[in-house]
Amino acid sequence: MGSTRQLLLAAVAAAGLLATASAAQAAGELYFYNWSNYYPPELLAKFEKETGIKVTLDVYDSNETLLAKLQAGAAGYDVVVPSDYMVQILIKGNLLQEIDAGQMADFKNVGAPHDKPWYDPERKYSAPYMWGTTGFSYDTAKVEGGKVDDSWWSVLNPDGPFKGKLGMMNDPVEIYKLAAMYLGIDFCTESSEDAGKIFKVLEAQKPSVALYNSDGTIERMVAGEVIAHMQWNGAAHRTKEGRPTVTYVYPKEGINFWNDNFAVPVGAKNVENAKIFIDWMMKPENIAAASNFTGYNNAIKGAAELMDAKLRDDPAVNTPADLLSRLNPNRNCSPAAVDLRDRVWTRLKS
Repeated sequence: MGSTRQLLLAAVAAAGLLATASAAQAAGELYFYNWSNYYPPELLAKFEKETGIKVTLDVYDSNETLLAKLQAGAAGYDVVVPSDYMVQILIKGNLLQEIDAGQMADFKNVGAPHDKPWYDPERKYSAPYMWGTTGFSYDTAKVEGGKVDDSWWSVLNPDGPFKGKLGMMNDPVEIYKLAAMYLGIDFCTESSEDAGKIFKVLEAQKPSVALYNSDGTIERMVAGEVIAHMQWNGAAHRTKEGRPTVTYVYPKEGINFWNDNFAVPVGAKNVENAKIFIDWMMKPENIAAASNFTGYNNAIKGAAELMDAKLRDDPAVNTPADLLSRLNPNRNCSPAAVDLRDRVWTRLKS
């Protein structure tokens, strides 16, 4: 009995030491670089409480801002949130490190096709966060007849229904692509003639645009500062909560379909903590909380039943079956095509 008791006490002590070691390993810091207004503060607090890891959040407004920051050698970020096409660019630029997300304990919860995406088919560098679309929203109470055509022309028309009260994103990829879709041009065109047509449409639109800003779209629409805004669908969902007369449009010429992801940049100081965070976010209850805050869908099986019913039932979030054909997925363009797009954007913003 005494010997058994001693063995039992030793086992308990060993378990305590293991628990202490585990907590010590998890303790520390995590520097999180994310899109603005794209992660619930209460979920960060939950993560900190459960792991002992202190999180510092910094924000950006576009994939290009993230890319420039990492290319400039910004060190210290442990987790970043690039979109699909940007994941591939960062991989090719040796700016992300392998984390083998596909081998993490909770990766089993990732549903197809997000488990093997085109930009990281083995999920060596990234894990899924949110996915959605980029269309436009408008206040039906502020337009004649309460409705506009479900076309990008409603946004691009310099004398259209939103003239002077239109907000556009400050995003060269998104804006160039919407103009290309409207014109029926491949957004990865290498034709300078095609790029010229895209520029002319955007140049003609410019005087009717109140501002180019990807931040604050929800607040701007709710406050009535603009009556229409190029907007992500999750932001549109949250806008309608503050201004119920707002509706989200899937333009008939096509709408950008994107996926955002967690990744770890080269130079991260807290890699193990980053992996703990990423795996933690693949648990249904955690990603569901993020979806309820952001207004976007996620890739995790079992999360849907934990999401708010109003989110599941909003066509801005769950694309109606008859509109699925309008979704136009992201892809990376050739250097020649990217150069044309950059030249159009630089000239437009000058």
